[in-house]
Amino acid sequence: MAWRLKLVPEKTSFDFFRYQIVTFGVSIFMILASLVLVAVMGLNFGVDFKGGTTIRTESSSQVDVGVYREALAALNLGDVSISEVRDPAFRPDQHVAQVRIGAREGEEAVTPEMIAEVEAALQAVDPAVVFAAVESVGPKVSNELIWKAVLAVAAGSAAILVYIWMRFEWQMAVGCVAALLHDVIVTVGIFALFQLRFDLSIVAALLTILGYSVNDTVVIFDRLRENLAKYKSMPLREMMNLTTNETLSRTVMTASSTLLVLIVLLVWGGDVIRGFVFAMVLGVLLGTWSTLYMAKNIVLYLGVDRGDKPKKTGGSEFADVEA
Repeated sequence: MAWRLKLVPEKTSFDFFRYQIVTFGVSIFMILASLVLVAVMGLNFGVDFKGGTTIRTESSSQVDVGVYREALAALNLGDVSISEVRDPAFRPDQHVAQVRIGAREGEEAVTPEMIAEVEAALQAVDPAVVFAAVESVGPKVSNELIWKAVLAVAAGSAAILVYIWMRFEWQMAVGCVAALLHDVIVTVGIFALFQLRFDLSIVAALLTILGYSVNDTVVIFDRLRENLAKYKSMPLREMMNLTTNETLSRTVMTASSTLLVLIVLLVWGGDVIRGFVFAMVLGVLLGTWSTLYMAKNIVLYLGVDRGDKPKKTGGSEFADVEA
């Protein structure tokens, strides 16, 4: 018989509701703390949201992002982001990069003098470099991007709410979306706490987190729906514990394999994608936590309509379920 790696035994009997007041309380505390951190400390917005200038460079020499960054370090610029642009349509000797610079502290925009200093510094380390385009983003456009980012996350959450509601029950939809918002809000709160750069790539990570988290939650809810039909007399709390234990191996394997790739990218992926990858690592960890300890708790509190059983009078069918 072939040997197989097992991170979780085939059959487990963990009681995920044993300390539900503590685990659910920790989730609520993290949400509230994150909202306070964002309100008090604010986010360290990148060029995308603060406004700034993007310089597109082309060179016959290979782009070395580290050399470019070192050349600009002495100029006392605002936020600086450098990334290499790759395209199959480029010529073999066409190497393109994008340099994004924010305004200096106390200044509203990047001045022509600052752009000239950047171009001179890059030409000093790469005489073959030419500047194909220079584009500026003002404060008004950057404010619009902030609102569009918020709307993108809100629209994604609303679409997931409608899907889960139509696919399962409204109680599961509420639990799922609450868990998703927990993941997004706490991730943003951690970025505010450590003042990590927050730009459009982080918004992309937040939307990716929504998709990752809902996938894991839907698997558990789908199994729960099957068990609702299979074990008609089993109390809801016991059934949800059984369901979570039955899918625990899949949850752990999915999170572990995803984290392996993300950690490699976090260590060796470079500065350009480090913020995105760090947000994804947080999302995977928080998504696993909220799936196991938040979404199910909300469904248990709300109860599930089991239409095959006679209705009780004078109260909800699950009014006597232990919280």
